[in-house]
Amino acid sequence: MGTIDSDAHVIETEHTWDFMDESERGFRPIVLVPKGGAEAETRSFTGGLRPLTIKEFWFLEGRAFQKRSSFRSVETSDEQVEMTDIQSRLAHMDELGVDVHVLYPTFFLSPRTRRPEVEAALYRSYNRWMAEIWAQAPDRLKYAAMLPYMTIDAALEEMHWAKEHGACAFFMHSVEGDRRLSEPYFDPIYREASALDLPMCIHATSGNFSLADIYAQDAGFSTFKLPVVGAFHDLLMKGTPSKYPDLRWGFIEVSAQWLPYALNDMELRFRKGSREWLGREMLKENRMFVACQTADDLPGIVDCVGEDNIVVGSDYGHNDTSSEIEALRRLREKEAVPPAVLDKILDDNARALYAL
Repeated sequence: MGTIDSDAHVIETEHTWDFMDESERGFRPIVLVPKGGAEAETRSFTGGLRPLTIKEFWFLEGRAFQKRSSFRSVETSDEQVEMTDIQSRLAHMDELGVDVHVLYPTFFLSPRTRRPEVEAALYRSYNRWMAEIWAQAPDRLKYAAMLPYMTIDAALEEMHWAKEHGACAFFMHSVEGDRRLSEPYFDPIYREASALDLPMCIHATSGNFSLADIYAQDAGFSTFKLPVVGAFHDLLMKGTPSKYPDLRWGFIEVSAQWLPYALNDMELRFRKGSREWLGREMLKENRMFVACQTADDLPGIVDCVGEDNIVVGSDYGHNDTSSEIEALRRLREKEAVPPAVLDKILDDNARALYAL
């Protein structure tokens, strides 16, 4: 059996933005390298420009300021997470016993702009950077592509480009701007993703400026984790997955420990509304996959939702509560979970989610 890390990360650099058109260079993020070490005080800006109180990055109208890079975990080097040395990254994967990294961004985990043209420029450049990385190890480095949802036509065009250039998923924030993921606005995206056989993956994120500001000091729980649980709940309550019977969904970097609670709440609502309740088949029938963590009660989760829709990620490259560089190796040591189930979580289920 192989071993697939369903949630690994890159940290963006100046080179990430080298793929912008000349007309878009004014949107290029400025990378700030703090003096005297990796930590720096949060900056504030005046003159009518709206500051973001997120510790790693700030966006000012069309221009982003990106700080490097206290977000990186101590177990990884700059070259590995910034992808400037692909062979070093692959060698580290070999040391960890990992065959495939599915790569997610760092810069875009928080909202960056309200301007469609800026969003499109940033996302196109990022995707082309990722495609350059993928081309150097196409069997081992996959990625979730960014889509400019503020401009549906541009997003649809980008979906096809990304599919042809190594993407294995499409990234979504838990909330996209002021829109919930269940809104009909996204129907063209979901139809196209279904036709392209690539999943929509909702990563621990905040895509809404107000939400990010309100919970800026909460260490990420209310900002990044809970909104993903809310998106899962909302999509099922609205019946969105049933409208696209071939579309897969991923819920990444929020653990899986919340599933019993969310599904129990949903069952009460379904039964009160005289809707059919599928019980432990709910995830399987709706093609939903959830990334677990090694601290989760895996026997209880498998009992709740079955063994076919759980994957695992290490949050490789980051330094937060979800990060566990040895997560995949440690998962194999879980004596309370049958080896055949662990094989599914580490390999088969990830291949099913990402169509690897």
